[in-house]
Order: sequence, then C-alpha cells, then structure tokens
Amino acid sequence: MPPSNSRPAISRPPHGTRTLETEVLVIGGGVTGTGIMRDLALRGIFSILVDKRDLNAGASGGNHGLLHSGGRYAANDTETARECMAEGDILKRIAPECIDECGGLFVAVEGDDPDFAESFAGYCSAAGIPSEALSPAEARELEPVLSDKTFAAYTVPDATIDPFRITLEQVNQASDVAGSRFLPHTEVIGFAMRDGEILGASCRDNRTGEMFAIRARQYVNAAGAWAMEIARLAGCDSVRLIYAKGTLVISNSRMATRVINRLRLPGDGDILVPGGTVSMLGTTSDRVTELENLRPTVDEVDRNLAEGIAMVPGLATARFIRAFSGVRPLLMAADSGADGRKASRGFSLFDHKDEGLSNFATVTGGKLTTFRLMAEKTCDLVASRLGNTSPCRTAEERLPVGDALRWTTPGFAARYWYSRKDPTDAILCECEMVPKSAVDSIVDEAPGAEDEMTLRAIAVRSRVGKGSCQGSFCGIRVSSYLYDRGIYRSPAGLGHMRDFFAERYKGILPVLWGKELPQAELAETLHCGLMGLDLAEPATVADDETDGGAA
Repeated sequence: MPPSNSRPAISRPPHGTRTLETEVLVIGGGVTGTGIMRDLALRGIFSILVDKRDLNAGASGGNHGLLHSGGRYAANDTETARECMAEGDILKRIAPECIDECGGLFVAVEGDDPDFAESFAGYCSAAGIPSEALSPAEARELEPVLSDKTFAAYTVPDATIDPFRITLEQVNQASDVAGSRFLPHTEVIGFAMRDGEILGASCRDNRTGEMFAIRARQYVNAAGAWAMEIARLAGCDSVRLIYAKGTLVISNSRMATRVINRLRLPGDGDILVPGGTVSMLGTTSDRVTELENLRPTVDEVDRNLAEGIAMVPGLATARFIRAFSGVRPLLMAADSGADGRKASRGFSLFDHKDEGLSNFATVTGGKLTTFRLMAEKTCDLVASRLGNTSPCRTAEERLPVGDALRWTTPGFAARYWYSRKDPTDAILCECEMVPKSAVDSIVDEAPGAEDEMTLRAIAVRSRVGKGSCQGSFCGIRVSSYLYDRGIYRSPAGLGHMRDFFAERYKGILPVLWGKELPQAELAETLHCGLMGLDLAEPATVADDETDGGAA
C-alpha cells in the first residue's frame, strides 16, 4: 500500500486512442452507482457509468433482495436501523413496481435468548420501527411453516425488492433525462493526474481489449467491494474495507408469505426471504481477502440449513435449486469480528481532500436498502463541486417504468404472454414462461444492450435461467433464437451458452442431492453428451459475473 502522500505513476492510454467526455464518471454499475447516475441526471448533470462486467455484477446482484425494516440491526446498530426504516418507506413510494410489501416476522425458537426476545420491541422503538408482539399461536397462524418450538414473535414492516429491475430503471431514467450513458465491460485501469486533480481515466473494453480514455470534471468511485482498489489507483489509502462473503440458498417454491427472521443477533441461516415464486435462506458471513472467483460451498449451504431448520422445519425436506454468494464491503474497524458480523452496516463518503484530490469521491459500505441515501449524499458533494445548486429529487420523483425493464419481475412474462394471445410468440423459457418477445425487447431496448448480447446479460435483465431447471433447456432455446435473429453469427454464441451454463452450475453444485440430482444428470446429457459444450471455448474474459442471484 503506498503512503497517503504518494501518487501512483500516471496512467495514460496509448497515443491516438479515442477519448470520451462527460461531466461525471461513475465507476461501478451496482444499485448505488446507478442511483448516483439517476440522481445526477435529475439535477441536470450528464454522466458516464462504467462497470468492468455488467449491471449488478457484485453485491447488488448477489443478495437476498430484502428491503430491511431495520429490525435486524435494531439491537446493535441503531443508526443503520433508522436509516433502513426511512429509506425503505421512500423506496416503497418511488418504486412500488419493484417491491413486494409482504411484511416480516421475527421469531424466537427454543434455545434462543428469552431476554433478547423480550427487549426486541424496545430496540425497534428506539430506531423508529413499528413492531407488534404476537403469541406463538398467532405467528403460526400467519405462517404455518414456523416451528412449533416458537416462543416469541413480532411483526415488522419488512419487504422485498427486485434489485435488478430498480437498477435498470435508474439507468433508463438517467439516459432519458440527461442522455447519460452506461458502458458495460469497461474497466478503469488507471488515472492521469496533475496538481491534485484527475485529468482522465484510462479504460479497457474487456470484450475487445481496446484501450480508451474518459475525461470528466468529477470522478465517483462507487465500485462496491472493489472501491478500495479503485481508490488506490488514484493514490488514496483512506478507503479501508474488510470483505465478508455471504452465501444463500434458493428453494424451488415460496415457503412463506412473509420474510421470516430469527429473533436474535445476526447469524447464519437466520433469514428466509420470499422472492416471487421461491424463497432464499441465508446468509453466512465469512471473512475473505480475494474478490474474484468466489462460489458457494457445501459447508456454507449446510450451515444455513442447520440454523434455518430450527426456525422453519420444512427446510429439511425442501428442494433447493441453487446457491449463490456475494461479497459485502464493510468499513474496517478494530472490533469488526472474525466473520465481519460486528462491522457497521453504515456507509461512508470520502471526499479525498485530505489526500490532495479535488475531483474524486468514494462512497462505500451501506446496504441495498440505503443505496438512495448513499447516492444523495454523494451527489450533494459532486453537485457542489460543479457549482450545481439543484436539490436532490430522488426521494419524491417516481421511477418511470419502461417496456424493456419489466422482465425481471416474477410472473410478469407469463401474464404478458397470456394477455397477448399471439401463437407466434413462442415460449423460450418454460419454467418462467419467458417468450420470444421478451428477448426481443431486452436485446433491442434494455439498458446495456450490446450488439452480441450474451445469455448472461439477458439473464440479468429477465427471468431466463431462474426456474427449477436453472437454464438447462432455455439456455439452448434462447441461444438458438439469437442465431435465428442474426444476433449470433459465429461459434462465439456457443461460447456464450457454455459460459451461461458454467455460471449456473457453480450454484447448482452445492445443492446436488435429492430431486436436484436427476435434473443435473439430464442437463449434463444435453449440454455435454448431445451438444459437446464441454469442448467449446469460453467466450468471455470474466468468469465470476453474477447473472441473477436474488431470484
């Protein structure tokens, strides 16, 4: 790590490369980066957003989609709990199409601390979170899947959010309002600097290898778990993070109507979150030092189930179709704990003035639930530096709904297809009832659409591959259709198919037991025995991209 008063060598792209101009360069295509892009646009500020992979390729795509009431943090992080409650209410107003206001329960079962359970209402009250005590019988009447060993229960206003749709909507609005642009597969590899100012960012297109420059007046680092690396490229060592890997497991069906939380301090396997037609159980927390090539393990799945079964016994016999992992970027503190559980879920905004930079800012930490607030505080700083006095409008203005943004919503594709009654609109994904017209809409209009759209990119923008077969059939059908349309014109399309199946299999492998085993055998027969995809060349450079964790 360089000392804080040092600067890395100036990094410039080769002479003669193209240069893009913008007011603000935003680095990181997760929910916070796209939230910044939207906030800037509503203030009349043009920006370019880049990500070295694609939208939601990090923690924004590797989470359970829980819109926290704040109850989970009420006992040990009151400020974060209060922020979650306030921001959740705002998101319910401005993006109701992205949210299922299913409600939540906190339940204590035999072996949990009765004193903590008795104190929970007071913790919630201090954080401004409405809660109501229920008897065990009342709780089991609301959610029959609960253990008969439940001895305390409270309601809270938890909800779930579709992180993929809200990200797409933010990019779409920024493009419509201010002409802002999103560039996928664009990695920042260095900065050119002089006299305390960044002059430009050196970028690489990770699909083609092309080098180019982006010149901006302000640079915002919203790279999530990679924020520390980006800050160091600019010679800044004030951003110090720890990384906590979290693994979740997805059931084949929705096991409960509400979010079910264990009434205790956060631990493994203590949240069951409904997500459309499925449920997600998680999450583990393990300190890691590397960010690339992480995948869920059998041990992590077992730990989640061991804890979750005590709360919801039906998990012992449920069918699970996939596990997935994400990395939480947590602010480093002396008492963060071995697994990162004690680290604050709050966020920090660094203006880097004390490190000699006048046009660079970093925002990191935080929660999915608080991304809008993170974006607002960041854009207040950036706008003031640009001399823009327009106030933030993201808490009042509704996110507009676009035709190409709806396909991540569970059940929407089926309702749309049925309402059209078009016999020529063939179903490509039978599990999620995704028709040809949905793929057409995504390829032609979705934010980040590319000339040769990969299956993984389509999956981020739809329900393709998220059903019980995990893409075994629809991956073949969608690829064939893309060849028919002329989107794929070479063997590279087979490589895209291979990459898609390989990514899905990383999540299937840790849950290969029971009914999932014959499904995997059939997939192997199709993909390897019939199509020989095990011999095909991979098509992409990044092999750890998230293509839809929060199902």
